[in-house]
Amino acid sequence: MSSTTGHSALHEASRRRTFAIISHPDAGKTTLTEKFLLYAGAVGEAGAVKARSGRRSATSDWMEMEQKRGISITSTALQFPYRDHVLNLLDTPGHRDFSEDTYRVLAAVDAVVMVLDSAKGIEPQTLKLFEVCRSRNLPVITFLNKFDRPGREALELLDEIESKIGLRPTPATWPVGISGDFRGVIDRRTRIFTRFTRTARGGSIAPEEEVTPDRAAQEEGPSWDRAVDESGLLDAIGASVDVPSFLAGESSPVFVGSALTNFGVRHVLDALVDLAPAPSPRRDSNDVPRPLDADCSAYVFKVQANMDRSHRDRIAFVRICSGVFERGMVLTNSRTDRPFATKYASTVFGAERTTVDLAYPGDVVGLVNATDLHIGDTLYADTPVTFPPIPRFSPEVFALARPLDTGKVKQFRKGLAQLDEEGVVQVLRDPDAAESSPVLAAVGQLQFDVFADRLANEFNAPIEVLSAPYESIRSTDAASAHRLRSIGGIRIMERSDGVMVALFESQYRLARLLVDEPELTLSPITN
Repeated sequence: MSSTTGHSALHEASRRRTFAIISHPDAGKTTLTEKFLLYAGAVGEAGAVKARSGRRSATSDWMEMEQKRGISITSTALQFPYRDHVLNLLDTPGHRDFSEDTYRVLAAVDAVVMVLDSAKGIEPQTLKLFEVCRSRNLPVITFLNKFDRPGREALELLDEIESKIGLRPTPATWPVGISGDFRGVIDRRTRIFTRFTRTARGGSIAPEEEVTPDRAAQEEGPSWDRAVDESGLLDAIGASVDVPSFLAGESSPVFVGSALTNFGVRHVLDALVDLAPAPSPRRDSNDVPRPLDADCSAYVFKVQANMDRSHRDRIAFVRICSGVFERGMVLTNSRTDRPFATKYASTVFGAERTTVDLAYPGDVVGLVNATDLHIGDTLYADTPVTFPPIPRFSPEVFALARPLDTGKVKQFRKGLAQLDEEGVVQVLRDPDAAESSPVLAAVGQLQFDVFADRLANEFNAPIEVLSAPYESIRSTDAASAHRLRSIGGIRIMERSDGVMVALFESQYRLARLLVDEPELTLSPITN
């Protein structure tokens, strides 16, 4: 790479902020996503968050099933400019059943915005997702959402964040007014009080009025006095934004607001530019950092088919890790050692695409017609590199799938292979009868609903999903499989990548084997 190109990669990387939003379902994640786009000028009017009658669907929820149910099912990538920076926002599913898809997305970001419902606080799924963030030492910005509605005390929520997830909360803004009587926020860094005004359905940017402390004391009365006292208490215990501990994943700047009515959205966006880290050198499989100004490299964190119904194509989402990506360049797939041409490269805005000619570290690029790319693949231009694989979640539920129309078997098999490669479900096959009776494995039941819906609508292969009698799964090997086949209630299957697994009808049987025959290979699923 030339020195000019290397300098360009470093400069452009410094302008990038690549982040994801995580939350429990209904905490307001998709709403906040939409309002980020509104405040950045990427959309003129915020779309409705839920797919209700008479409203548009949210920009990030492009799948028909998402729009019908009003939840995020698949992750999407959205790129937009803000304050002379380029923000790459990866929206993620909020439902627990799609936590593996969220995990893959978190492998591609540099920071996270954690959205909490101020009436509910830390919920089980939030805790599960945060553990993923902790495993990657991701910096977390916290947004206490829905403060315009009756809810819990802000100080109580801070205590819960620290006690349940071990992250020290450091409020950057503090509410004036209690939940349900939200007047605005004090920026604890500048001591400025910003009063917010509601807009119709939150469809446009809320007017913001900066108010002096003296005037605020007169006009807000006890609400102002209480906010000042609480902010002083936070000062006394040292709960102020600390950038080094935030970047180390030890503390979290906290912002208060309401995404639906646009209270506090701008503060979070500004924090992403001012506090969140720019892309840094990514470590390869040998734990060696790949310099940002090295030759172009990228890795695949998501594969999605049929985003464009008219072309029935397949798009691989890649995170640029180093160098300058140029459309048309030929990259090598480290898994196969085969070249991959990037003629059809796009930036992705929900389901909409725009051809991209250049991309830099931190950017997410969609490679269209990427039939040879799989999740976890590494691509490189000149100097070989392989990035670590993305770990898998161990399946917890199992099912059988049968086509309702025997004349649609070809479409059924095609959809089965495609959705397996996307990670919608894991498809397990009997090595002695690969084409019959596949077993579907997933983290949650809702994945099967998505699987069935997409087979019917995208591949014209309606299916019947039946419960399978399995309770546990372990990876195994050929030697152990021979013994396991002789035991009742165990079935030996293979994943599409050739990994051999054992399915157990009884968790008790698995537990006994682990004790009685420790020489058998029975390992938890981790990749």
